[in-house]
Amino acid sequence: MDKLEQYKQAHLRECQLKQLAILEVIDHVCKANGIEYWLDGGTLLGAVRHGGFIPWDDDIDIAMRKDDLERFIEVAPKQLPEHMFLQTPQNEPTKEPIVKVRDTNSFYVEASDDFSADYHKGLYVDIFPFIDYPCVSRKFVKKVVRGISTSYSILHHSHYYSWRSAAELFWFGAKYAVCNLLWKLALATRPHVSHYSNIPINNGYGIMHRNDETWPLGTVNFEGRTFPAPKNVDAYLSDLYRNYMDVPPPEKRKIHAVFIMPELIRE
Repeated sequence: MDKLEQYKQAHLRECQLKQLAILEVIDHVCKANGIEYWLDGGTLLGAVRHGGFIPWDDDIDIAMRKDDLERFIEVAPKQLPEHMFLQTPQNEPTKEPIVKVRDTNSFYVEASDDFSADYHKGLYVDIFPFIDYPCVSRKFVKKVVRGISTSYSILHHSHYYSWRSAAELFWFGAKYAVCNLLWKLALATRPHVSHYSNIPINNGYGIMHRNDETWPLGTVNFEGRTFPAPKNVDAYLSDLYRNYMDVPPPEKRKIHAVFIMPELIRE
């Protein structure tokens, strides 16, 4: 293990506890304003499989319906403590179409971070916007929605000037346009009554969940606290990970961050 990896491991738990504190603030704001959210992704997986954080995980994921997220964006800036910042694609030049609540007295670097752009880079909780999906097959969603997400990701990453990058931009630009058109046609022509998921550009898994397996929301224990969760956690996690109780081998247990500093100024 190199020195940087040792440093990250040494500061991981402090990082997790600070993210937990952000989640507790979000929970308070949501309860005070009648906003629904639930634990999502690796955070929900950690709650079920480990009773809290996945031991090597360094982020928190939650989800909200899009209208609830819009309400949260409206009220949160006035209700978050001074050391927290609501980051959206509209108020800062991030490449990710994700809302984050960041702790400004910390520093967290990911491989995708752009240091030529001026935006907050503190520890955060991700908030993913979820929408109703049209009544289409899972095969259609996996192919079309995954195509949108993959193409969007590639098109919005930095490219070096070369024939290969030009070919990639052409190919994935065309793929994005075709998949996006098919998705819009499905939205316009099919009812939206039974399934929902992350907005397509964030749905890299190409999956969708059943409404009746999520609502009314239940709860789950995470780090000794109770947070909202889908009604049928097993179905939700099976959609995402299939055999979700299987712990990955040691070589796949990776911390996401390139660098973590949980506290910039210690008071």
